[in-house]
Amino acid sequence: MASHQENVAKVARAIQVEVDALTGPPEEGFRSKSERVVPFSIVNKTRGYIEKIANQVNGTYQMGWYDACAVLIRRLLETLIIESYEKHGLASKIKNSCGDFLYLRDLINMCLAESAWNLSRNCRQGMPRLKDIGDKSAHSRRFIAQRGDIDPLLGDIRVVVQELVYLAGLK
Repeated sequence: MASHQENVAKVARAIQVEVDALTGPPEEGFRSKSERVVPFSIVNKTRGYIEKIANQVNGTYQMGWYDACAVLIRRLLETLIIESYEKHGLASKIKNSCGDFLYLRDLINMCLAESAWNLSRNCRQGMPRLKDIGDKSAHSRRFIAQRGDIDPLLGDIRVVVQELVYLAGLK
């Protein structure tokens, strides 16, 4: 026969399940508990959407959702390249004839060839690697990213994000 404490614990768990189902997570999500992928100090006080993407990168890594992490890294890269072009008044160079921004492959190629700035060697080498893992996670049906796919890129992520944040004049 179950004790009174066990019955109370069961009722409490059932109530918590109902409360969670009704309320869900906060509207803008939770704050990541770690900064393993993108140190918040790099993106803090830049733009709200950049801070949120970086938080989501860290949160997905923390939860072991590595495909989501890779796709968000790709998104952060794309966002920061566009921010850099806009800061320098060069956004028209990375748009097609309809006024839409180019695909990430083309954005990276343009960014690497841009004469208005000089990217570091590490940044130049890192960008294609970040795109590659993001592309695999977003577009390959049978590829499932694992921690071992993200961990070797942590240095690249930090260098690329920090350099583009400065290039975009956000710090």
